Amino acid sequence: MNQNTALTILVVEDNMGDYLLIKDYLFEKFTLPEVMHAKKFAEAKSFVTESGKIFDVILLDLTLPDKNGEGLIAEMVELTPDTPVIVLTGYGDLEFGIRSLSLKASDYLLKDDINATSLFKSIKYNIERKKTNLMLQESEKRYSNLFQLSPQPMWIVDTNTYQFVQVNEAALKQYGFSEEMFLQMSIADLVVESVSHEEKLQRIRSVANNEETYKGRYKHFQQSGDIIDVDIYSSRIKINDKVYDSIISINVTEKVKMEQAITKAIIKTQEDERYEMGTELHDNVCQILASSQLSLEMLKEKIPAESIQWFDKSKQFINMALEEIRNISHRLAPAFFGSSSLEESFHELLKDMNLTNSQKVNMLLHFENEQESLHQDIQLTLYRILQEQLRNIVKYAQSDKIEIELHSSEHQLHFHITDNGVGFEMDKVKKGIGFANIKRRAELLNGSMEVVSSPGNGCSLQVIIPIS
Repeated sequence: MNQNTALTILVVEDNMGDYLLIKDYLFEKFTLPEVMHAKKFAEAKSFVTESGKIFDVILLDLTLPDKNGEGLIAEMVELTPDTPVIVLTGYGDLEFGIRSLSLKASDYLLKDDINATSLFKSIKYNIERKKTNLMLQESEKRYSNLFQLSPQPMWIVDTNTYQFVQVNEAALKQYGFSEEMFLQMSIADLVVESVSHEEKLQRIRSVANNEETYKGRYKHFQQSGDIIDVDIYSSRIKINDKVYDSIISINVTEKVKMEQAITKAIIKTQEDERYEMGTELHDNVCQILASSQLSLEMLKEKIPAESIQWFDKSKQFINMALEEIRNISHRLAPAFFGSSSLEESFHELLKDMNLTNSQKVNMLLHFENEQESLHQDIQLTLYRILQEQLRNIVKYAQSDKIEIELHSSEHQLHFHITDNGVGFEMDKVKKGIGFANIKRRAELLNGSMEVVSSPGNGCSLQVIIPIS
């Protein structure tokens, strides 16, 4: 087939705007194509079964008024076994678009990414592929198409060693490695984690084993040494009776930066509000209570002896209120300047939460001349992480011993908080709001969080934050 070959194309699309745009793309790249349009599946079925037309390709929208999803793809493919069916999908249906290949669709294209060139390439390739590979196994056909045409980096990976077996051009372009370099590497070589290569492989195996499909977010190295954020989508395929993983890597670095910028703005607003509330309590409410104390003291001589006990109790309650307000204001607005160090702030937090009396707390802070260089954002993050985890311990752990350790090594902060409480099942609790807040704060500083717990064995929280 060449660019001047007249094609007969069926576009199954209920959105008139999308159809007209696709039609313009077709006429831009192909010479006088015959384009048929169906707004519903019933119309499309009539075209392929009753019109006598032989279509070179079918462009199929995932959602039609009378049919959608897996049923739509399966029936269309069954009606036209010798015609390539290219699924058109949006970002919201990306995962289903990928899954549509397992239903024998020839390809999927993201509507927002379609242009005349990509559509031409997809149609041209799929028509030729149908002609030459009709006798190949179905798994080879659908994944080969996805692999060759995907604008996203893709790999075929050995499921035993996780070595790269095949890479596409998009992977070479995004990561900067040559094909020869990739074929000497495993997926673990791309993962940014402060653990050994074998530990990386172990973690990959633990999430990938016995899973037909998998998705997750990782930080990956590029050949230049730069680090990017990627969403990974993995599916099991079989080629020549051997099982492999087909992996797509989508670069979401800019998306993550935007999310982090929004999250930082939200956290800054929250901290500003906390600071304002803490200052208001400390400077204003405490002053009002202190003035109340002085005023009350002036009445002492006029109070009958039999009522003096109520006078003393009132003073005691005001003192308790002053102390509690000071504690609350310190928790809302911890100070990390002047005479107040990070260690002193930690001790103050333990005291405010009454942990120094109710539980045995061991705290060890060790820095290799790094403490002076800790930015206020890092100190505040460590404080909030400790505050959040102590709340979890007080509320759920039923522990009588807490270990807190903060040390630096090789330009990293290692923050461990361990308790000997009742523990929990990881799958049920790890995704809670408390741990989500800790993970979010760590990731804003390019750090990581790991939680280890099981029923009856307490909980260990580790946060690692890089420091320059």
